[in-house]
Amino acid sequence: MGLVLGASFALAPLPAAAVGSLARVDLVARGDSRVLPSTWSQGRHWVVGTPGQEYAVRVCNTSGGRVLAVTSVDGVNVITGDTAAPGQSGYVLDPYACLDIAGWRKNMARTAAFYFTELPDSYAARTGRPDNLGVVGVALFREMAPPPVARQQPGKIAAEDRYEAPAAARAEGSSAPSGEAKRQRDDVAAAAAPLPRTMLGTGHGRSEHSRAYQVPFERATAEPAETVAIHYDRRENLVAMGVLPPPVVAAVRPANPFPAWPHFVPDPPRR
Repeated sequence: MGLVLGASFALAPLPAAAVGSLARVDLVARGDSRVLPSTWSQGRHWVVGTPGQEYAVRVCNTSGGRVLAVTSVDGVNVITGDTAAPGQSGYVLDPYACLDIAGWRKNMARTAAFYFTELPDSYAARTGRPDNLGVVGVALFREMAPPPVARQQPGKIAAEDRYEAPAAARAEGSSAPSGEAKRQRDDVAAAAAPLPRTMLGTGHGRSEHSRAYQVPFERATAEPAETVAIHYDRRENLVAMGVLPPPVVAAVRPANPFPAWPHFVPDPPRR
């Protein structure tokens, strides 16, 4: 099962800052709908967060099929409030659709807004889980295709009325992972690697109307087709970590108390 938000919108030209391929993910400032620019550094995507600023996680499906987006903030599932894992509940996106996930889901009609805040005020820290602050994660799953209809010769009855996965798929669980599966697992491990201690987290903000409803969704695979992680922190911390360059400071010269001196009375204009 998955959830569908009552409001979604069509895929538009995506900013260069968007992260991901099966779906593109951005953090968006709520006040002006501005996409927060991301910087690739030290093997991760980074976004500057400003304390008090409300934001949303924008997910845009770039594929022609439905996609399930299991979303976490600071290591917490945004729908259930559980410590996040890819197998949990997520939001379902129609083909080429976008949605803004703007808060912690409280029920099928309301959410509590996301906002950047100091570590002690973050929802994760207040619920005793401060170890994964400063990261937004989206695990993306493709939908299982319906089983093919078997063609039978006239007059013959099928031995079993059951669809069985191809041999390669059946062997996947017992054999060594393929190169693609190993790459996906490596990506998940990289997203879960220890991070520098961040001083910024996400709070449990104002209550808002946000309609959602349940829809069936069967995942094509047990593991995500793609995992996206966007890390965030205040600007000064990112500068100290070497993620962003230090600000350019203009050269300072001593102030002159009499900038027009020496100066004498000029002649009047000619008549």
